[in-house]
Amino acid sequence: MKTVALIVLLAVVACQFSLAQTPAQQEVLQFERDACKAFLEADVVALERVLTPDFTLTLSNGEVNTRADEINELRSGKVHYEVFENYDMLARLYGNDTAVVLGKTRVKGTADGKPFDRVVQFTDTLIQRDGRWQLAAGHVSRIEK
Repeated sequence: MKTVALIVLLAVVACQFSLAQTPAQQEVLQFERDACKAFLEADVVALERVLTPDFTLTLSNGEVNTRADEINELRSGKVHYEVFENYDMLARLYGNDTAVVLGKTRVKGTADGKPFDRVVQFTDTLIQRDGRWQLAAGHVSRIEK
């Protein structure tokens, strides 16, 4: 019985290590958390640094927002976030300058004065330029509660 328990324990530990993120993956995930903070705080300067000039975000309804759209919504106060949090994230790196991040985002706030509270599944494509990560493209799909 002790042998079986030891084998199970070793298998659990091995699975945890296989899911562990490398330092480069951890850096990408920290970038994602920092990007969330920029949206949450409506920090336009940070967003200009985080988003590539040709950034696009494909929404659940098929609409495509640009970098300017995202920044203008926050700058104007049209959208205000109380919660903007990524979780269950997984980073995949392709070489030293490209990453894809999968995860979920909970957003809560107001848009045009109307409250919203939703969870979306996201896929982000990041590139590294001049030694820093930037978000080049994103896609979100709404998850029904």
